[in-house]
Parts: sequence; C-alpha cells; structure tokens
Amino acid sequence: MKRYAGVLTAVCFCFLFLAALAGAQGSKIEIAAGTPEDHDLQLITDEKDPAKKLAMYQDFVQKYSSNPAAVAYGNWQISQTYQTSGDLNKALEYGDKALGGAPRNLDILVSQASIAQQTKDNAKLMDYSVKGGEVCSSIGKQPKPDGVSDESFNQQVANEKDAAKNSCDFLESTGFNVIANENDAKSRMADIERYTAAFPDSKFQEQVGNYAMYSLGQLNDKTRLVAYGEKTLAANPNSLPTLLLLANFYGDDTKPGSAAKAITYAQKAIEVAKPDAPDADKSRKLSAGVAHTIVGYVYAFKQDKTTPAIPELKTAAALLKGRDDQQYARALYGLGYAYGKLNKLTEARDVLSEAVKIQSPWQKISEDLLGKVNAARAKGK
Repeated sequence: MKRYAGVLTAVCFCFLFLAALAGAQGSKIEIAAGTPEDHDLQLITDEKDPAKKLAMYQDFVQKYSSNPAAVAYGNWQISQTYQTSGDLNKALEYGDKALGGAPRNLDILVSQASIAQQTKDNAKLMDYSVKGGEVCSSIGKQPKPDGVSDESFNQQVANEKDAAKNSCDFLESTGFNVIANENDAKSRMADIERYTAAFPDSKFQEQVGNYAMYSLGQLNDKTRLVAYGEKTLAANPNSLPTLLLLANFYGDDTKPGSAAKAITYAQKAIEVAKPDAPDADKSRKLSAGVAHTIVGYVYAFKQDKTTPAIPELKTAAALLKGRDDQQYARALYGLGYAYGKLNKLTEARDVLSEAVKIQSPWQKISEDLLGKVNAARAKGK
C-alpha cells in the first residue's frame, strides 16, 4: 500500500471492511492503487523541483476535478507547498479548499490549524479546533455496524482513538490557547461555548470553566454566570474556583436567601481545600482563607452575627498572611469592624493598625475605622 505525505492513497479489498468501521473518525482520502490518479501522484512524488511539483499538483487538481478525493488531496498538497515557501495566505486558501472535499479529515484540520497559528489568525484557529473536536468526540459515539461483534467493534474504536490521539490533543490544546489569549470578554465567551461543545471531556475543562465565569463577570451577566457555575459544579462538585466565585457572588448579592447560599458555597470550599492537611499547598490555603473571609463578612455585615464572624475572620487572616496581601487586608478590615462592633476596641485597633500599612482597596476605609476606634478609646479613658 502506498502513502503520499502521510495520507493513505491506495486501497485493497481487504481494507474495505475496516474502512466501513472507520466512518465516524474523520474522512480518509483514498485513491485506489493502479488508477491514473495513483500513477500521476507517484510521478509528482518523484519530482524534486518544488516549483515543478506545485505546477504538477495544480494540473492534477484540474485533470481530476470530477474526483473529490483527488481534488481534496491535491489542494492539501498545494497548501503544504505554499506553507513551506512562506505564502501562508495561499496555504490557508488551498487548505480550506481541501477541507471542502474532506471536512472531517483530521490531518488536514491539524495542518490548517498549524498555518493559522503561524498567521496568528485566532478566529480560523478556533474554527479548525472546533471542527476537529467534533470529529474526535464522534469516534466513541459511532454506532456499531450490523454483523460486527462487540469485541471487534470495541477494538476498532480503541484503535481509531489511539490513531487520532495526537491530532485530537493538538487541536484541543490550540483551541484552549485561543481562549486563554483572548482579551475581549464577549469573544472569549463565544469561543468557550463552541469549544466546550466540541470537547465536552476536555482535560482543560476546569480552566475553561474559570475563564467562562471570569468572562461572564466582566460582561456583568449575573444570570449566565450563576447558571454556568451551577453547571460546572454539577460536573465537578469540588471545583474550588467555582465554589469561591459563587460564594463571593452570593455574598455580594442582596436578594433574600443569597447570604445563606454564600455561606454554603464558602464552607464547601473550605472542606474541599483542607487547609490543615499536611499536603495543603499555598493555593489551597489561599482558597480556604478567602472562603473563611466570605463567611465572616456574611456573618458580620449581612446577618448581624458578629460573634461567630470573629473566629472566621481570625482564621482567614492567619491563612492569608504572607500569602496574599490584598485578601489579608480585606480579612483584617472585617475583623476590625467585628471587634469594634463588640466594643473590643483594643483588639480592633491592633488589627486595623496592621491593615492600614497594606496598600489595598481596604486601606482607606481601615484608616477611617481606625480613627473612629481610637476616638472611642480616648473617650472611654
């Protein structure tokens, strides 16, 4: 059996049975051995001069214009020739023509994605990634043909997945990189929706979910943000970023019942983070610290439960100190407020004095509160 540039071009009768099973994976470009097309391709393959080879492929496409497989293969080879010579716009043009005849061919999709990477055309790169993802996802969903045993069918699907793995991994990674590098929230969210449909079991699932919620937060689309967060937790109940985002959202929300939801999500985040475990790293301790802060703030500012707020905020401060100055300052301000409300003015002064040393959004309000606390202490004396 002959191969031209890695694409199967010769087929014998013994291959037809396997080809019938392979329909869901991506289309194969098949040209039967011994045909005029096969003969001409061999002549082109033997040609060493790049310019002559390009002209021969162009003639090949015209000569066999009634053969979709020949046209698709010829256009793909023209695309690769232009890519090698540096004419990337022509390479994309002819690659798209090749995809017109073989839209589910993973080799061509990977080739086009690599060219789109070179041209930094992220819109096209996402297009190729999504189309490839749809092909990759379909491999395990294809129906079993009649007359084929379960064992043979399962083995064939496993073989197809293995054969497609490198291509699918590449397309999955390039699509994710488009999302990660997109600065416009609306465009990023549109890419995310297409990507998640094409790669439902992506290894980047959690990161994509985080980008989605960040994007929806930028767009101030609270309804979609909550819906996406709940959907993410349904698939992964232990997603720390999602738990914290929803806890923070509900902590700021003024609707009835939101405060209780904020506490539920934050306490779940603490449970997942396990900050006291021997293997707890900086990220888990930070997550737990933020979660304790949210609980403390809800108690102190939303539910008028000042006493239970203090241990939450003290724990938060201990976890955040030296790890995140901004969040540490936030916890200190909340703790100073709670101490002041309980008339524990010395304790309030101590934590607020530390908070005002940190440049943060809470620095000014900590200064203001510290002034009030000091005035109250002076008056008490």
